Amino acid sequence: MTKETGKSKPMKLFDVIKVASKSLSSNKLRSMLTTLGIIIGVAAVIIMIAVSTGTESAIAEQINNLGANLVFVMSSFSQGGARGGMGASTGGLVYSDAEAIANGVPHVAGVAVEQNTTQTIKYGNTVLEDVSILGTTPDFTTVREIKVQEGRFINDQELERSTRTAILGATIAKELFGDTYPIGQKISVGTLKLTVIGVFEEKGLVSGVDYDARVYVPITLVFDKLMDSQFSRIAGDRVRMIYVTVEDKEYIDDVILQINLLLSKLHDVPLESPDFQISTQQDIIQTQSATTESFRLLLAWVAGVSLIVGGIGIMNIMLVSVTERTREIGIRQAVGATPQDIRMQFLTEALILSLLGGLIGVILGVSGAWIFSRFGDMPTVVNPISIVLAFGSAAAVGILFGYLPANQAAKLDPIVALRHE
Repeated sequence: MTKETGKSKPMKLFDVIKVASKSLSSNKLRSMLTTLGIIIGVAAVIIMIAVSTGTESAIAEQINNLGANLVFVMSSFSQGGARGGMGASTGGLVYSDAEAIANGVPHVAGVAVEQNTTQTIKYGNTVLEDVSILGTTPDFTTVREIKVQEGRFINDQELERSTRTAILGATIAKELFGDTYPIGQKISVGTLKLTVIGVFEEKGLVSGVDYDARVYVPITLVFDKLMDSQFSRIAGDRVRMIYVTVEDKEYIDDVILQINLLLSKLHDVPLESPDFQISTQQDIIQTQSATTESFRLLLAWVAGVSLIVGGIGIMNIMLVSVTERTREIGIRQAVGATPQDIRMQFLTEALILSLLGGLIGVILGVSGAWIFSRFGDMPTVVNPISIVLAFGSAAAVGILFGYLPANQAAKLDPIVALRHE
């Protein structure tokens, strides 16, 4: 035998995979149980990211659907300004501020105001308690992009005269009237009788507000008749919110600046501590995104722990396998297998287990996300990046946790291994 032929050639990759697969298939139940942690971890990563991404997208879509290029001006009653008197806590927005913004700020396409209260409403034998009554202005439907499904919305004449009219949210209309045509019917709101002139199309829950469970009336009617008398004396014509639609997205920052300057001057308060707050749809979306991002990170940690537990399971089983197959390792070494061959075989076995678990986990994860979306009424968006991330993590776990058993097998002394019973 020549020196050249006496050298042991390393096993080819195909042969390594073949031997590793044969070894794993000889104990199918143990192999499948070993992959369980990886399967759960990968599926959890995909489902959790799909749920959080879907929820974030749904919230953003709902907020954007409530009006384009919208600026929210909210009352803040912590400052009194010159109007509030000594130590007054009656600062904030007033009804005339909306008119001032509409007439004094450039690039404003529309302005609507709202002030709300709660009342008991009745129709026939149906009584609904603590219903949100929203006083607003005729531009509300345009600014908030809410469509009237039946009838119409309030007009300028009804606003000026505080006419006793009402527009119902979809849920309220269904609860009060069922299949009865609501337009023209009279309902009791507190002590008042209001005529139903319209019903909104279904809008749903947005940022914790159920737009379908409201009754909409002229804001002047709220000021005059529906506010608690004591609150009315204190608050007067103060409003909770002013909605401003900007002509184009590029003007939003300028409009916000102009509103700040205008209202600070009207309210006689410093710019640094105004008695109002201004935000945009993007601000609300970013706040919601921060919440879902925290939730997503928490879920990622849970999924990561599952993957680590799966990796520890693989390492444990591979260490047991090395012990059980010590004699086999010795025989292979005796017939010419190098330590690298032994290391590669056990490392390949660990990698096959983790990749198999990853593949099953991906299938279960995508299926689970679809089931959540289809039957759980929960929006989900499967991100391809999450699949790559989860599958890649499974492979990394297999290599990382499979190396120690593989290295231990490669370092076995052939003579000691052959003597092992």
